[in-house]
Amino acid sequence: MTLTRSGPVLGLRANAAQFTLLVAVNALVGGMLGQERTVLPLLAEQTFHLAAYTAALTYILAFGITKAAANFFAGTWSDRYGRKPVLIAGWLIGLPVPLLLIWAPSWGWIVAANVLLGVNQGLTWSTTVIMKIDLVGPQRRGLAMGLNEAAGYVAVAVTAMATGHLAATHGLRPAPFLLGLAYAALALGLSVFAVKETRGHAHHEAATHAPTQTVSTGRIFLRTSFTEPALSSASQAGMVNNLNDGLAWGLFPLLFAAHGLTLAQIGLLAALYPLIWGLGQLITGAASDRHGRKPFIVAGMLLQAAALALVAHGTTMTTWAIALTLLGAGTAMVYPTLLAAIGDIAHPATRARTIGVYRLWRDGGFAIGALLSGLIADTHGIPAAIWTVAALTAASGALAAVRMYETHRPVVPADARTG
Repeated sequence: MTLTRSGPVLGLRANAAQFTLLVAVNALVGGMLGQERTVLPLLAEQTFHLAAYTAALTYILAFGITKAAANFFAGTWSDRYGRKPVLIAGWLIGLPVPLLLIWAPSWGWIVAANVLLGVNQGLTWSTTVIMKIDLVGPQRRGLAMGLNEAAGYVAVAVTAMATGHLAATHGLRPAPFLLGLAYAALALGLSVFAVKETRGHAHHEAATHAPTQTVSTGRIFLRTSFTEPALSSASQAGMVNNLNDGLAWGLFPLLFAAHGLTLAQIGLLAALYPLIWGLGQLITGAASDRHGRKPFIVAGMLLQAAALALVAHGTTMTTWAIALTLLGAGTAMVYPTLLAAIGDIAHPATRARTIGVYRLWRDGGFAIGALLSGLIADTHGIPAAIWTVAALTAASGALAAVRMYETHRPVVPADARTG
C-alpha cells in the first residue's frame, strides 16, 4: 500500500500487493458460498426428505435476509470503525458454518448455518468491495469490480464442481464441507495478519471532492433506494439479478435431477453458470470503464431473461449448458458494472453506506427469489417458476433502460483532446 507525505496514493498499480491480497480473500468468500451450490438442494431432498420446494428453500431465504442486513451494517460499520475490523468479524462468524452443515441433525440446523453464512458473506464481501474501491480511485473502478467479482464467482464455480465430485465419491456429508472449513480458517488468518486498513484512502479521495454536508444514513437509504434515478435503478436491477440467482441455486439442481442427470453432471452445470459469470467479469468490468455502465446493465438483464426462458424450455444437458452459459454471460455484464455505477455516483465520504444500501437490496433478492420461486414451484411446477422469474428479469432490464442515466464518463487523454 503506497503512502506519500501528502497521504495515500490511489490507483491499482500503486496498491497492487494489497489489492491482490483482497482478491484472494474474496475468492475464499466465494468458496464459502460455493460449498453449498451443488450439495445443499440435494441434501434437503435426499437426507432430510423435504417434499415442498418452499420448505427446502428456507435456507436460501434465511441466507438472503441475513446477508442483505449484514451488507447494510457492513457499510455503516466500515465508515465508523474501519474496514478491517468488519472483515475480521465476518470471518469469525463464518468459521462455524461448515461444522454446522456437517453435523446438522435436522433441517433447522441447516437454516441456522445459513443465517451465519449470510452474515459472513455480507460483512466479508461488502468489505472487500469497499476496500478495493478505496484503493483504486475513480478511473479503474470497473476493472477493480470485475477482478473482485471474478475471483469470488470463479471460486463459487470451482468449489461447486469440487463438492459435486466429492459428494459423488464420498457422499453428501462430510467431505464436501471440509473445503469450506479450510477456506474460512485461511481467510481469517489472512485478514488478521496481512490485510491493511483502507479507510484512509477514502478520506484522502474525499479531500479532492467538493465538501459535503453530514448526511444521515436514512437519507442515503432513501436516495439509493428510490429518489436518485441511477442509484435506484441499480438497486432494483441488483435485486432482480440475485432473485434469479436464488432461483438457480435452489431449484436448478432439483430440475436437473428430475430429468435423470447424475450428481457429477449436476455439479458440472451448477459450476458452469458462476464460472462464466466470474470469468466474464474480467472483460465486462474493464469494458464498462471505456464504454459506460448503462449499456452493459440493460443488455445483461435482457440476456439473463432469455437464458432463463431457455432453461425453462430445455430438457437436455446440452440445452441447459447453453442456457447457463448465456445466463453467466448476462450476469457478468451486470454484476461488476452495477457496483462500479454506485461507486461513480456516491461521494467518498458516504460511499461505504451507499454500497451497503445497494447490497441490502441486491442480496434481498436471494430471499425474494427463494420465497417466490418456491411458492410457484409448489403450485405450478419448477418450469413455471423459471418462466415467471424470466419475465421479471426482462422487466427489470426495460426499467433500467428507461430510468437510468449513464454514470461514467471516461477521461479522454490530453493528447487525444488536442488532436
